[in-house]
Amino acid sequence: MTVAFTHPPHPASEVKVPEALERSTSRDLHVIPDFDLLPSQVKPVLYLPPLLSSLPEHLASEHTSDASEYQTLSTETRLPDIDPSSLSLHKALHRFKPTTPKYASTPYAEAFNWSELQLPVEEEREWYCVVFRSKRKAGSDGISLYDADKLAHEEAVKNGGLILYWYGIPDSETGLNMATCIWQSRKHAVAANSQPHHIQAMKLAAGAYEVYRLERYILQKLYKGMGVSIQPYEGGEVGW
Repeated sequence: MTVAFTHPPHPASEVKVPEALERSTSRDLHVIPDFDLLPSQVKPVLYLPPLLSSLPEHLASEHTSDASEYQTLSTETRLPDIDPSSLSLHKALHRFKPTTPKYASTPYAEAFNWSELQLPVEEEREWYCVVFRSKRKAGSDGISLYDADKLAHEEAVKNGGLILYWYGIPDSETGLNMATCIWQSRKHAVAANSQPHHIQAMKLAAGAYEVYRLERYILQKLYKGMGVSIQPYEGGEVGW
């Protein structure tokens, strides 16, 4: 089982930027990033799908079929899939950021500011995390990859269950990069894998990387605590 959507920029576009550890405050975190700008990206990008942006599908279809003024109520992300704990996590993840410029080669539990994320004490939940560490081959067809990944990412958002998508920039010394996504459940991630645009993106990626490694984890929030922790994924279903 594999989950990876957007492929980070080629090392040829590397730029050393000290503030790359901080997310850009000038960009709306709920708007899908402009894939056409990825080759020149010089800061990590945090994307949080707008979980509260749409009505349940049956209600949206009822309204849009009757009157044009309700057209804006129909979007791709559906409310029935969102549980209270995931909404709390969504809010906390607005402060999500790496803890080191060497995040691509740092263990996942240490690479981000998990210890700063806090959720309500009474909530208890697990989420499914996928990490994609990569190093592009020189001369690979970046344009085709970006086009395929744009479609795959939009497809994943439409499929539902995606809470966060974050991707960095290649390490200026090693060229290694990392991207990660957090899902409401493993089932959501598996469902995204079966979609046609995702399959096409994975085929294109097969020969484009010198390093291509997937890791899987569980993001855990325990009852009577406010913090979260990262645990290795060892099998079975995660989340709901």
